[in-house]
Amino acid sequence: MAPTALIYDYVDGMLERRAPHRESHLAHVGRWSADGRLRMAGALGDAPEGALFVFEVDDPAAVEEFVAADPYVEAGLVTGSRVVAWNLVAHQPLAAPNA
Repeated sequence: MAPTALIYDYVDGMLERRAPHRESHLAHVGRWSADGRLRMAGALGDAPEGALFVFEVDDPAAVEEFVAADPYVEAGLVTGSRVVAWNLVAHQPLAAPNA
């Protein structure tokens, strides 16, 4: 399995607009994280302008399944997404995430 990155671009005003969909989005993220396919994820920017997800999957097409079922995507809060191979050259454990 190789790391694969997913990058989201968000609508303006995401912080306010995500509220009705946040719980279901985090549950979706949690399911993929619990089975080990999603290794890390988080918003980019103090006022979220996008997000970065790192997957470890056999086939990058699986990431498109994540995107298609994401409540943020379904709600039109994601204006663009890119799935790219990530050639990891260094790694150190991260501190525990904050929710």
